[in-house]
Amino acid sequence: MGVMADREKIIAEEMIIEEGETPDGTPERISEKETPGKTPEERKRICGVVYRPADGMKHPAVIMSHGYNGSSADFEEDGKFYAEHGIVACAYDFRGGSVRSRSSGKSTEMSLYTEKEDLLRVYRTIGSLEYVEKTKIFLLGASQGGMVTALAAEELGEQVPGIVLYFPAFCIADDWRKKFPSEKAIPETVDFWGMKLGRIYFSSIRGLQIFETIGSYPGNVLILHGDRDPVIPMDYMIEAQKTYAHGELVVLPGEGHGFSPEGAGTSRERVLSFFKKKVQTLPDDV
Repeated sequence: MGVMADREKIIAEEMIIEEGETPDGTPERISEKETPGKTPEERKRICGVVYRPADGMKHPAVIMSHGYNGSSADFEEDGKFYAEHGIVACAYDFRGGSVRSRSSGKSTEMSLYTEKEDLLRVYRTIGSLEYVEKTKIFLLGASQGGMVTALAAEELGEQVPGIVLYFPAFCIADDWRKKFPSEKAIPETVDFWGMKLGRIYFSSIRGLQIFETIGSYPGNVLILHGDRDPVIPMDYMIEAQKTYAHGELVVLPGEGHGFSPEGAGTSRERVLSFFKKKVQTLPDDV
């Protein structure tokens, strides 16, 4: 059920995705109702919000993936901003991705790869909406969500015309290999930044070499990073730009890991320009 957002001519509606009953397992978007006979965990429930223009027309879209222990609420202003400018914007909670998550799943069962699966499910669902131009769906991710976005883009390839990465956490695998130099050193659980992680989070990325994994994505990539980010070294951003065939790095002076209100506003304007420029080169949906 849609409700009008604070800004005129925008609709903000709750989104629930559950594992569907279709032969290929494609998730289905449902309204605010339970599917009988299964728990939310069994249905792999993903909750989020879709912000869209209220004109009833088809529009390009962007899927926004939050960072470690974040939530869809982190993108509320972004979602409203893009919808105001003619872009459908979806923000969602990763399963087990936050202590604030409205989606199902436990944080001890979450990994970069479960989050990648979530993003791919959201992508398929957004592409099925009647008011979305399915050939014009962009991906945007922040921090760990940026890392997950980059991984998903490798799989989706030319289906996605462009991706935006806010301070992407390309250092995750390297950092945890330093912390746990062997498989045996990984504990069953780790309390980190306000959330409890399970062994799978660390063991699943032990062999991940990020710059050998990303880079085949052929579309345009916009990376935004603050020059005072204390979490992710600038070296990772420079290497990422070199790795992508069409990578662009925008450095925001004075910004850290998570942008200030001013930095966030600058970023939105830059990203909107990126979307509009790319959309002009794409054919209309048939």
